[in-house]
Parts: sequence; structure tokens; C-alpha cells
Amino acid sequence: MLPLVDIGPLLDGPANAHDVVARSLDQACRQSGFFLVHNHGVCPKLIAALDQAARRFFALPPARKAAVAMHHFGPAWRGWFPVGGELTSGVPDQKEGYYFGKHLPTGHPKVRAQTPLHGPNPFPSEVPELAELVARYLAAMQSLAATLLSGMARGLGLASDYFACGLTHDPTTLFRIFHYPARTGHNPNHWGVAEHTDYGLLTVLCQDTRGGLEVHTPAGWTAVPPVPGTLVCNLGDMLERLTNGHYRSTPHRVHAQVGTDGPGRVSLAYFYDPDWEATPDQLAPLQHLGPPPPEHRKRWDNHDPMDHQGTYGAYLTAKVANVFPELFADTLGSPSPR
Repeated sequence: MLPLVDIGPLLDGPANAHDVVARSLDQACRQSGFFLVHNHGVCPKLIAALDQAARRFFALPPARKAAVAMHHFGPAWRGWFPVGGELTSGVPDQKEGYYFGKHLPTGHPKVRAQTPLHGPNPFPSEVPELAELVARYLAAMQSLAATLLSGMARGLGLASDYFACGLTHDPTTLFRIFHYPARTGHNPNHWGVAEHTDYGLLTVLCQDTRGGLEVHTPAGWTAVPPVPGTLVCNLGDMLERLTNGHYRSTPHRVHAQVGTDGPGRVSLAYFYDPDWEATPDQLAPLQHLGPPPPEHRKRWDNHDPMDHQGTYGAYLTAKVANVFPELFADTLGSPSPR
């Protein structure tokens, strides 16, 4: 079982209770890099409404979903992709998805400059409520993620506003809704999503009741069963880098859904990442934490986030280019191998 952290005191508790939560977060980040949070303040009615709207979208015929396919929107990389359209370690995932992010109008300087992952969010006319629900969910998640990082900062011996004042002054925020269709047979080489780590600082995941998520802990692969009223949190590559490996960007994967009644698994994945222009100096390890702890496993991809020398935007662009190589080639050129 993953650690379960009550973060209610961070939201509305007295200041002296914040340190108790900070210690719990710090312990969870050092032990597993994955944990559950409850009393998180995100409205369950909002989650339920967004889940239902997403299911209505994914139930549309492929030709209707294709009206908001990612290839229509250039380097913004927003919109829908079909099952098999995203790769993990070069292998097609057994899922479809819908990519969103911070909504920027077409006249925004970063959009005019065709900055990857920046642009407006496209929405289908068949599910008109999706636009409002996504906007509300993005706002709720950004507030929650900022609160969690303030607690982590305290746990690391830093000021609670350490991240907010610098690294996430203008955070890169991404939101992805994934649908894992039910399958009639099991192929051990077919994963909903194969082993991977996330790229930035913090991921907040809302999974439905079907399960399928697994985490690689020091004891081996561990299932993350759904727990009502909780959200799953995990750390990304840049938080591992910032903490010099004391906090781990933990590998995880999702089973393809087999023999599941209904439309399959739906998950809501929110990513809270550093500023797009964050520099290597800003992303350098925190010196007061000392040398990295002894390595207990080899990284899944043989690439150490400590080795990256560019901005966070460059790191993220290279990573996304490898999961959507054809889309990247069509919009920005050929991805560099990683």
C-alpha cells in the first residue's frame, strides 16, 4: 500500500500543523515517490462530471473525434489521439487520449512563435460542457499542486514559497484525459502504458474504479488500487534532479484493460512542471541535501535527468517528441534520439 497523506491542514489548518504534513510528504517522497492524498479539497461533483463528459467524448465515432485530432493544431500538441497514437519506449500504448494545457489565445507571443505545447484548447461540439469542466479542473489542480509543493518545500527545509517564487512562477501545466478500452485477450507485450517516468515536478492523477496502475518500488512492482476520495500523486524527473535523487521519479505502468465491462478505464492526469524557460542553474540540485543516496535500481530508460543541460522547455519538448514522433516531424522537424 502506498503512503496515504492527509493534506487538509495545508488547506485550512493552523500554521503549526503544516509541518506535520510536510514531514509526511517528505517521508512519502523519499520512500516511494508515489503517494495518495485525501482531504484534498477538489470537489467530487466536478470530478464525476468531468469523468462522464470524457466518457461521452470517447464514445463518439472515430470520425467525430478526429475533428479535434492533435494534427490539426500544430506544435500546440493539443487534442485527441487514437489508440496506439502515443508511444512509450517506441511501443504503441493501448490507450487513446485528449491533451489540454493552459489555454492561450492564438495571438499570444508564445503561440505566434509556435512554441511547442502552447496554444488554445480545442473542444468538440458534441460535448459542449467539456470546455467549462476542463477549465474548472485545471484551476483546481493548479491550486492543489501549488499547495502540495509548498508542503514539500517545508519538508526539504526550504521556505514554503520556494517553488512558487522561482521555479513555478509561471508553471508549465498539462492535463491529459486517457481512455484504456476494454480488450478481449491479454498480450503480455501490450500495455495501456508501458514502464516510464514523468518529466516535471508533480503529477496528480484521478483514476476510476477499474485499477490497472502499478508502481515500481524497491520491493518490486506494486498495484495502486483505487481508494475512494483520494488522488494519486507522483514525482517527475525534475524533482528528482532538484533533490539530487533524494526524491525519486518512480517508474510506473498501466495494464491494458482485459475483460472489463463497459467502455474501459478513464484517468485524469494533471502535470505541474517548472517554468518553460527554467534554466539549468534553476534546476540544479539543492546543495544542502548532500550527495545522492545509494542507487537501488537502474533507471528504466538509461537516461539520467541530471545530465540535461538545457531549459526545462527543451527537456519536455524532447520527451514529447519521442512519444509523438510523427506529429513532431510534421510540426517542428525530426526528434533527436534520447
